[in-house]
Amino acid sequence: MNSEEYRNESLEDEIRSFFDSAPPLRDSVHFSRKLDDFIERHSSPSGDLLFVFQSGNGSCGRVVCVTSGGTTVPLEQRCVRFIDNFSSGHRGATSTEYFLKAGYAVIFLYRRGTCQPFCRSLPEEPLTECFEYTEESNIQVRKSYSEAVKSAVREHCAAIEKGLLLKLPFTTIFEYLQMLQMIGLSMKSLGPRAMFYLAAAVSDFYIPWKSMAEHKIQSRAGPLDMRLVQVLKMLSVLRTEWDPLAFCISFKLETDFQILLEKADMELKKYKMHMVVANELHSRKEKVVVVTDSGNILVQRDWTQAEDVESPLVKLIVERHSAYIEGSDS
Repeated sequence: MNSEEYRNESLEDEIRSFFDSAPPLRDSVHFSRKLDDFIERHSSPSGDLLFVFQSGNGSCGRVVCVTSGGTTVPLEQRCVRFIDNFSSGHRGATSTEYFLKAGYAVIFLYRRGTCQPFCRSLPEEPLTECFEYTEESNIQVRKSYSEAVKSAVREHCAAIEKGLLLKLPFTTIFEYLQMLQMIGLSMKSLGPRAMFYLAAAVSDFYIPWKSMAEHKIQSRAGPLDMRLVQVLKMLSVLRTEWDPLAFCISFKLETDFQILLEKADMELKKYKMHMVVANELHSRKEKVVVVTDSGNILVQRDWTQAEDVESPLVKLIVERHSAYIEGSDS
């Protein structure tokens, strides 16, 4: 066995150990059934991208898994405290809207409590701010939010009724990685028509379940001293085993632009990503740099069109995915 084969086997053992020791996924049977039904519905192409969505005749046979929000790392098995990852989920939720408009079926794997598709125009507390209690003891939408609420409800219901949107929530790093594995294995049957848009902020470190305290850690025990283990990068196993033919886009966030591009390029090569979206923290809502094998592409928000940066970003990705599918079929 050469050194590369040894490293691969060692990584496989570590990944297997992670999943074997993780707490069982709640409602895994129900989750698996919903996922398989969704994939089966979109297992064969049925027409042009934009026509399909606008006509309501199903999807184009392309499915994208959009991951969104940040994972938590529990400090106790019966969790009271946890380490969190910064992410509002805005990128994933907004991108989901544009993928739906492009005719894709979307599996939206999102952190509970983060941004949702079609809700960008609503306040953070929509139930209390969008509605009011009238003198007739009725609850109605405030006039200032009437159109925003109607639009959000209309578009969300349309996506659900057409079977184009499957929303799956997670909270912990254990839930996220188990669900991503199940999605990858299920989408494998789609071949190159599958896409992973990995916008979630995934924890870099965690406490192994077996090493974790069962009950709440007591503060009277004094200073807290615990060892965090590095989360294994699942990008490699996603690309090589779970769904090797899928089109894969990962994300990298840094505060230093030069470090950002270096790490994005490293991730592209190391994990054989098709594209890496490089976000600089302070400008991530205005522009991103898409790192590819053929060079870097600057994608900027068009303020004259009042659009989000996700609009041209998703457009570029859809074009590259189309070329990837054509190349796979030839």
